Amino acid sequence: MTGTSAASRGVSFGGSPPASPLRIGNASGFYGDRFDALREMLTGGDLDVLTGDYLAELTMLILGRDRLKDPARGYAKTFLRQLEECLGLARERDVKIVANAGGLNPAGLADAVRELADRLGIAVRVAHVEGDDLGSRFPDALTANAYLGGAGIAACLRAGADVVVTGRVTDAALVTGPAAAHFGWGDGDHDRLAGAVVAGHVLECGTQATGGNYAFFAERPQRALLRPGFPLAEIHEDGSSVITKHAGTGGFVDVGTVTAQLLYETSGARYAGPDVTARLDTVTLTQEGPDRVRVSGVRGEAPPPDLKVGLNRLGGFRNEVVFVLTGLDVEAKAALVRAQVEDALARAKSRPQEVRWELARTDQPDAPSEETASALLRLVVRDPQQDPVGRALSGAAIELALGSYPGFHVTAPPGKGAPYGVFEAAYVERGTVEHVAVLPGGERQPQARPSGGSRVLEELPPPPLPPPLPPGPTRRAPLGLIAGARSGDKGGDANVGVWARTDDAWRWLAHELTVERFCELVPEAAELTVVRHTLPNLRALNFVVGKILGAGVASQARFDPQAKGLGEWLRARHVDLPAALLEPAPEATPEPTEVLP
Repeated sequence: MTGTSAASRGVSFGGSPPASPLRIGNASGFYGDRFDALREMLTGGDLDVLTGDYLAELTMLILGRDRLKDPARGYAKTFLRQLEECLGLARERDVKIVANAGGLNPAGLADAVRELADRLGIAVRVAHVEGDDLGSRFPDALTANAYLGGAGIAACLRAGADVVVTGRVTDAALVTGPAAAHFGWGDGDHDRLAGAVVAGHVLECGTQATGGNYAFFAERPQRALLRPGFPLAEIHEDGSSVITKHAGTGGFVDVGTVTAQLLYETSGARYAGPDVTARLDTVTLTQEGPDRVRVSGVRGEAPPPDLKVGLNRLGGFRNEVVFVLTGLDVEAKAALVRAQVEDALARAKSRPQEVRWELARTDQPDAPSEETASALLRLVVRDPQQDPVGRALSGAAIELALGSYPGFHVTAPPGKGAPYGVFEAAYVERGTVEHVAVLPGGERQPQARPSGGSRVLEELPPPPLPPPLPPGPTRRAPLGLIAGARSGDKGGDANVGVWARTDDAWRWLAHELTVERFCELVPEAAELTVVRHTLPNLRALNFVVGKILGAGVASQARFDPQAKGLGEWLRARHVDLPAALLEPAPEATPEPTEVLP
């Protein structure tokens, strides 16, 4: 074990603001992330606070279905199993643990943590945050949860909590709460809070900040990427931070990995939250050293007067079948089986309300294997009732086995049909939501409305663009040779962040990749609302594609339901790139991080 305890470094919560930075690590980016991460972060080096983000829009739906089966459930059970291994270690090192694993039942998880600690014989003070559950206001929703800020977390830590579990707070609140408690920030310290929000947003998705899912991964040795270390932030009293990781762990931290994560699941320059609206157009990133990126200059504004509420509903039932089309006449085979299935569905007792076909030409001519000689025809059906997507589809698809195209087979027979969810966002006035810190002793401490005021969220006018590159020879090549991208989902919308790594590449990108050009390169966006946001400090463009994901990830309306690969598809599209941008290497690649065997 390496490092020193938080107490020996003089870290406290609720006292006078210390001069030393607060080291906050992350050990989970989603429910199902690397189980050993909690132990790795506790043993890898110095930490003051260890956070875990377990919640996402889809996770809330999963937990909602768990709660239907058993009202005592509704929280992330993995967190308890991780604590069983690591709670004693965290207490030994005086590392505070803050996690949103409480999901729909933070009080139940807090009780379970206490029971675990008693069984292990570990003295631990547990607190939780509640008030986010607005199910009584939205009775037709399976889950309805307001996104709370970090005030309740800060109150729990100031009261001496060792473990704080929450329900639906913003991902960044896991960092703003500890930072505010540690440094004594008030809710009017907008710039400091905004800096913590940016650091929290970088940390929230775990190894996406340390080389995971990174556009330019191929520039690094594969060995360095096998097991990326989880990130941590050194938060300073002024709100600035350094993003880094424990020494000797895999992956890497550079301006590119931090930029990619900053763009992930955001939109414009104003990044609104319940604690503060962070101005992403003011962020400055500086490579301070190997695996150290300084985040500075972040400005903040008063948060909006309303809180976002995530609503999950059961949308109905869905089913799918994938037909394998091998060899010659792929288009004709697809047309035949589609006509046969459509005819059978038309004659069925109850046709599914929605029927969608998609042909993926994965086949190759003169292929060396049967698999590479095959294309995939995917049929997805949806209906409010289960029977039309179960029996109707099974009959229509499987009864064709001996009477359709040559080589007929499917990847798997369709099942009975499974329920799918629908996500939407609502907004409620902040003052109508009870945000309560339940302290280690059981006292309930309601959190007051921020005294720093509120500010209605408005889009900023587009910033000036850099001067365009002078005309010159071009070469037809993939956009990704000079630009990185990261994409993701927000409800039914997708965002695609695209950034350049040099000033000249930014001069070209800012003028070339307009909304119209984006829609040419991503044709399925052509009939949708696409908004472009410009972030010159990051040399980045952020595109928000409205409703490309239908009713959200749980509705599985698209082949890639979370738009994870949308940015990589964009990077793979061929454009006329200035030859001058292709001649030199885009930028010097830092030496690879040393990785322990």
